Amino acid sequence: MKQPLVSVITVCYNAKDVIEPTISSVRKQTYRNLEYIVIDGDSTDGTKEIIEQNRDAITKYVSEKDNGLYYAMNKGLDMAEGEYVWFINAGDRIPHSNTLEKIMDSSLLEQDIYYGRTKIINKKGEVIANRRLKEPEVLDKNSFRWGMLVCHQAAIVRRSIAPYYNTKYKIDADFEWLLTSIENSNPTLIRHSKRTYCYFLEGGFSKQRMWQANTERYKIMIKHYGFLSATCYNILMTFRYIKDRFNKVSMT
Repeated sequence: MKQPLVSVITVCYNAKDVIEPTISSVRKQTYRNLEYIVIDGDSTDGTKEIIEQNRDAITKYVSEKDNGLYYAMNKGLDMAEGEYVWFINAGDRIPHSNTLEKIMDSSLLEQDIYYGRTKIINKKGEVIANRRLKEPEVLDKNSFRWGMLVCHQAAIVRRSIAPYYNTKYKIDADFEWLLTSIENSNPTLIRHSKRTYCYFLEGGFSKQRMWQANTERYKIMIKHYGFLSATCYNILMTFRYIKDRFNKVSMT
C-alpha cells in the first residue's frame, strides 16, 4: 500500500534560537513521503538565514509579513498538498527519526486522525515533564469538555476534514481547530498511536494571557457544547487545576 503524503508545517517568527532543531528533526525522518512547509513572518533576527541554510530539507518556504500565528497556519494549509497535515512549530521537535514512519504504519492507514502524546523539554533538549493533561484512550468530541487533552502538535489530521484556524481567536484557535477536526471525522477512524509525537519547549502564558486563553476556550465550548455544559465543565476544570497545583506544591 502506498504511503500517503504528509504535509509537515512549521510557522515561525524571530525564532533563530529554536528553529534549527525543529528543521533537523523533520530532516531526519525516515518516512520519505512527506513535504515540509515553512511559513516565516518576515523575521528580522537571523531566522531567515538559518532557514536558507537548510533549504535542502524544505519543500516549500515563504517569508512575508502576516497578521499573526493563525493566519500563518492557514497559509500553510493553503500550501499543503498532502493527504494529511501535521503542525510542528518553531521550538517543537519530532522525538525520533522513525516517529512518523511508525505512526503511519501501512497496516494502520486510512485513519482520519492519528494522535498521541507530547513531552516538555528545556532549552537543552532534555525531557523534563509530561504534559499536564493526559490524552484519552478514546478521543471524541466529548473529550474536549475537559480542555485540550490532545495538543495540535500531537495530531496528524486528514487534510479534507481539517478546517481553517478561526483567526478571531488569538490564543486558543488550535483548541477549536482540533475539536472541529474531530467533529468532521468518522469516529471509528481516530487512532491513538500510543507514541510520543512531539517534544515542545517549556514555557507558559503570563497571568493576563492565561485569562485570555481561558476566556477564548469558554467561548469555543459554548459554541460547540452549549452554555450550560460549557459552564459546568469550566467550573470543574478550575477545581481540577487548583487540586493539581495544590498536589504539586505539597509534593515539593
